[in-house]
Amino acid sequence: MTFNNFLQVAGMLVIPFLIVYLPIVIGHRYGIYRVKKSPELQQNAVGSVVGAAFGLLAFMLAFTFQIAANRFDARKELLLEEVTNIRTVYLRAGLIPEPIRSETKKLLVEYVDLRIDLANDFSKIESAMTRSQEILDIFWGYTETLAQQDRSSEVYALYTTSINDLVNNFNHRITMTLEYRIPPAVIWVLVIIAFFSMLTLGYQFGISGKGSFSINLLLAFIFALVMFLILILDHPELRISRINQKPMITLQHQLSN
Repeated sequence: MTFNNFLQVAGMLVIPFLIVYLPIVIGHRYGIYRVKKSPELQQNAVGSVVGAAFGLLAFMLAFTFQIAANRFDARKELLLEEVTNIRTVYLRAGLIPEPIRSETKKLLVEYVDLRIDLANDFSKIESAMTRSQEILDIFWGYTETLAQQDRSSEVYALYTTSINDLVNNFNHRITMTLEYRIPPAVIWVLVIIAFFSMLTLGYQFGISGKGSFSINLLLAFIFALVMFLILILDHPELRISRINQKPMITLQHQLSN
């Protein structure tokens, strides 16, 4: 992990912690001030507000987590789909004539190696994308050559279909990994709801006299940890929420033998 990535990961934990902890402290101090000023202050209404706010916060956390978890599952499914597509192209390449047969198999081995290298070092994303696109363009050039030779060949049609599936999978994986994120509006709404929910909770602690430094700290850490999990699931390039590359590694060994 690079230093910049470390700072980004640290910020994903520290910022949610502050968003939760600071309003608790502010609300707590204000609650103590209000009790000193008005000892007869009623707590029932405040408790109802806290319950409603935390219900809404729980809904937003679940909603946001579901978005991030769905993207994680989608990336995992795309990995398995890509392994299947590569294997299919490799097998169907054996049905077509030389030199396209050998060239296709050789380039597929390189294509898989690029995937494994990228999984181990995400900083290679630009070079891996460029070379992967070049390999796919070469494959598509092969399909055009085969189509010119015999447009009615079922074998050539199967090869073309498998190449097309591989191209589609590449585009889907790039889009899912680099472009699709939790909408910023959802993140901002979650932050605002979390801030005011913790503010009301701290206020209740203050007027009831039940809050303490350790409780505030523990509560802030728990909520910050949930938000941190959501953020790292939404940023796969940080390599914390990694997808198991075992299927691709197994394929690499099979193609190399």
